[in-house]
Amino acid sequence: MWPIDRLRRQADSTPSAEAPLILAGRVGNRRVVTAACPEAQALGLRVGMPVSKAQALVPDLQIKPADPQADAESLERLALWVLQRISPIVAADPPDGVVIDSTGADHLHGGEAAMLEALMGRMALSGITARAAIADSWGAAHALARHVADPTVIAAPGTAEAVLAALPLEALRLPPATAAGLRTLGFATIGDLIGQPRAPLTRRFGPELCRRLDQALGDAAEPIVPLRPEGLIEVRRAFAEPIGAAETIARHIGKLVSLLCKALEEKGLGARRLDLLCTRVDNRIETVRVGLAVPQRDPARLTRLLCDRIETIAPGFGIEIMTLTATIAEPLVPRQAATSLLEEPAPDISGLIDALVNRVGARSVYRLAPVASDVPERSVTRIPPLAEPVGAGWPNHWPRPARLLPRPEPIDTMALLPDQPPNWFSWRGIRRRVRRADGPERVYGEWWKRDAELSAVRDYFQVEDEAGERYWVFRQGDGEDRTTGSHGWFLHGVFG
Repeated sequence: MWPIDRLRRQADSTPSAEAPLILAGRVGNRRVVTAACPEAQALGLRVGMPVSKAQALVPDLQIKPADPQADAESLERLALWVLQRISPIVAADPPDGVVIDSTGADHLHGGEAAMLEALMGRMALSGITARAAIADSWGAAHALARHVADPTVIAAPGTAEAVLAALPLEALRLPPATAAGLRTLGFATIGDLIGQPRAPLTRRFGPELCRRLDQALGDAAEPIVPLRPEGLIEVRRAFAEPIGAAETIARHIGKLVSLLCKALEEKGLGARRLDLLCTRVDNRIETVRVGLAVPQRDPARLTRLLCDRIETIAPGFGIEIMTLTATIAEPLVPRQAATSLLEEPAPDISGLIDALVNRVGARSVYRLAPVASDVPERSVTRIPPLAEPVGAGWPNHWPRPARLLPRPEPIDTMALLPDQPPNWFSWRGIRRRVRRADGPERVYGEWWKRDAELSAVRDYFQVEDEAGERYWVFRQGDGEDRTTGSHGWFLHGVFG
């Protein structure tokens, strides 16, 4: 839906979202539909249909002129956004796709599934209809994204042949005439082609058919030419003899970092994201992506972060080109060094944060901040480790547990209603007798969020068992009126 989404996202010429919308273009002397919104497709309009027929079928149809050039330019801008945030190897895949090589970068997003979830979420928030697939090859991912994904699919490594077998011939990116000729011969799916003699197919349809099939199955290389926008700060080094030893790679990383830091200093910038691309002799590109919490151009720190990831580089028969890019750079102004006459500077932990983020992923490094809410599970949120203070304070009128469970877990217990703590409780199969208790602390529901919380009540107790372990439990309801809650008991936290 890229041409439709692009048009609807333009603030100055947004068509009405209620009426069906098509884009019209010319094919020869014919004026045909080049794109149709979901509402128009539900009414029977299709790409390639004459515009006059579409108008006859849908009287209140919106018709806008197609602009392939604007679609291509906007698609490239989307690919640039993906390059900065997802992976160092990204290219536009016209007319409506973006191809990403996420090798070496998915760990920064918590794995492939988390990366796809984050990417699709950002697309949806931007008003872009998208489907995404991950597979061993560009051809397989292209086919799965357009014929299988709903909205995402991840193919296990080595399963390209199995997942492609049932797909139609058009999934191989074949010309329409080739697909029609194959159907005339009785071929309907990609599986029908796999295992067929290649010579007769090549004589009849040319080399393109077998090349596309091999690319989809991963038997033939299909390198991605990375998008490189104008103004990108980049340094490059080519080797007369391919290199492969870790020590040699580390030495050349240091040289590239020094050159890059000089280029950044000339422009008054600091790097927030670095991409190292190692082009092997077999034309495969090994990538390393590192992120930084604050802009930096310290050669020692940047070299250390990149060298920590050398173990992820598979040099194969050797690396012949190394390219280092500051994919995201931000202004970096010099700061005055601290002296004995000034206050003691705050410790700089950005180096530790950078090391942790690039090893375990950005989602795994955060700090907790309070939120203005009485409901415990809503009173805390995750923020970046170096984010500015949120301005809210932690509640101090009642102690809070060191560990708050992701969601309250039900417990079996016995207690006198309405205000007495439990005598004992059973949690995760273990029965604990309560020796001491304090409470109740009453927490009311937030009626402005949901009508169901208008009369909701929780009574929290701090309890200590015979082993000295302390827990945070609550009763749902006030102990008297069933409309305030079920009167069931739950464990919500554990004190340190």
